[in-house]
Amino acid sequence: MLEEKDDNLQNADGQEPIRNEETVNESTTEATEANSTDQEEVVNTPESEDVHREIDDSNAEDAEDDDNLQRHSIPMADYHAMSMTNLVDEFEQLLKDHKVQAIKEHVDHIKSEFDLKYGQLLEEKKEDFIDKGGNEIDFSYHVPEKSKLNSLYNEYKERRNSYYKNIELTLKGNLEKRLVIIEELKSLINVEENINITYKHFKDLQEQWRNAGPVPRANYTDVWRNYQFHTEMFYDFLDLNRDLRDLDFKHNLEEKVKLIEKAEELSEEKDINKAFRELQLLHKVWKEDIGPVEREQREAIWERFSNATKIIHDRRQEYYQNIEKAYEQNLVRKQEIIKAIEEIAASKVTSHNQWQKLIKEIEKLREDFFSAGKVPAKVNEETWSDFKESVRTFNRNKNAFYKNLKKEQQDNLNKKLELVAIADANKGNEDFEVTTPLMKKIQEDWKHIGHVPRKHSDKVWKDFKAACNHYFNRLHSERNAAQKVEFEALDQKKEFLDNLKDYQLSGDSKKDLTDIKKFIADWKVIGRVPFNKRNIESKFNKIIDALFKKLDMDKQQAELIKYGNKLDHLASDENSGRQLQNEHTFIRRKIDEVKAEIRQLENNMQFFTNVDESNPLVRDVIKNINNHKESLAIWQEKLKKINSMAEDENEQE
Repeated sequence: MLEEKDDNLQNADGQEPIRNEETVNESTTEATEANSTDQEEVVNTPESEDVHREIDDSNAEDAEDDDNLQRHSIPMADYHAMSMTNLVDEFEQLLKDHKVQAIKEHVDHIKSEFDLKYGQLLEEKKEDFIDKGGNEIDFSYHVPEKSKLNSLYNEYKERRNSYYKNIELTLKGNLEKRLVIIEELKSLINVEENINITYKHFKDLQEQWRNAGPVPRANYTDVWRNYQFHTEMFYDFLDLNRDLRDLDFKHNLEEKVKLIEKAEELSEEKDINKAFRELQLLHKVWKEDIGPVEREQREAIWERFSNATKIIHDRRQEYYQNIEKAYEQNLVRKQEIIKAIEEIAASKVTSHNQWQKLIKEIEKLREDFFSAGKVPAKVNEETWSDFKESVRTFNRNKNAFYKNLKKEQQDNLNKKLELVAIADANKGNEDFEVTTPLMKKIQEDWKHIGHVPRKHSDKVWKDFKAACNHYFNRLHSERNAAQKVEFEALDQKKEFLDNLKDYQLSGDSKKDLTDIKKFIADWKVIGRVPFNKRNIESKFNKIIDALFKKLDMDKQQAELIKYGNKLDHLASDENSGRQLQNEHTFIRRKIDEVKAEIRQLENNMQFFTNVDESNPLVRDVIKNINNHKESLAIWQEKLKKINSMAEDENEQE
């Protein structure tokens, strides 16, 4: 630990060595003997040297930063799992709440994660832009978070540069103070004055040394070694006055024993990082604030301190090894997620609904990836790159599909516009016998064309429907004279409706259900009414619905009976094909919505860890899930009914 001479000491600017002729001329024998008294070095094994060197390096670094302990006390959040908005908010809060020199590691992590996420977003937007026909050179995209992050980072750099310019001047000044103290310490040896006065001067120099402040990291070790060397020399000089020296040795021994006891207590500290920080402080005090002990005790006292140090160091190593194991597990999870995305990206998808389902799956996998935690630093970039590429491949395939879909939908639009033109041209035709088959044919052709761009969908359908309705309303009007049976059925249904309004439930649910089923069957037997009088069906359905609500029976059974009646009504319509298709689409959408609600509620349940089902909040969520499942069962049964009806119609055709 000790240099033979101080002529290797650099000046504050790290330029030419400071040479002292008096030191250079000291006898080599004396310097060697002084080195041999440093038992702290003699008893060190290679392993313990590594342990103490790590602490020395840490203290050398901390010497440049009085706020080191504050830096260690700022929690390191999981920035990898944060969104860009949350990262910016976290950055802003750090600048507001902490000193700029204490947040470097946090800022570096935040900026790195933000740049990765922003880069991926930029690539996705660029691909979308190009897929839509844009020229790459014209691409431009920006988010407000990027501007805010740049502004915060510039503020951080300005404040940090200002801090380090000021601290650099302070460190150089402290170095000069310590060099002066060392020079004064040298001059105490062989001075011709009362030894008590010299000893008091030595104590004053020690106090000045303790208060001199930190020095540049590059000079830390050399300055301390030179100070220790000349302190040892002075104690040897005190051999002329053993009382003073022995008193100091005794005091130093007591203080070092206290440090050892504190170091041994730290082995029980649960927070290993806290234990290591406090151990650093003990080493700093050992080296800088407490002088040597008697030569015969130096080896034993240092070995005891070294052993306590190694225990904490070994625990710290084990702690970081466990962290690395956790990172390795996170890596495995992220690799599984990447593989799942790659498999989805490679799947053959031919419909919009399939793509929408896969988009939701990819979004869930993305969330899982960001929530999986950190991976080992050596594979972080590679893992992130693989993840980005897998998502990018999926997006390319998705964009290619929708690009082709847009072309297909435009072709469909042109076909439907042709049918609208035909319907408009024939809606006033008086030759019903020739025109009616034509109008029915174009209605059938319309069903098989497929989707059109959403922004045109409603208008083109309204135009086509208006033209067809105009024609068929005229047709029905002309045929009213021949529709005597339908008008008779209308009169019968009006009378039936008047009688039904007075019906009261008996309270016998079985009998009442039989009566209601008979009402529905009798209503069907009466037959169809004129097209423009179909609103009477709605009145009948409202009364039946009201009776079912009053009836004490299984909810699902009641719903399905009512729904069967509704389907019969739709099937009797002249536009039954489209009506049933719309109903089928509606039911499928409702099933998807209810399933999504159930998934969301079941995901929410996962947050209730170690919570009993008797908890009111948990009971409400469970009840909500059960209600949605009952609703889902009803919608699925309705889907079966309408599918069964469609199959029956196909068989009849």
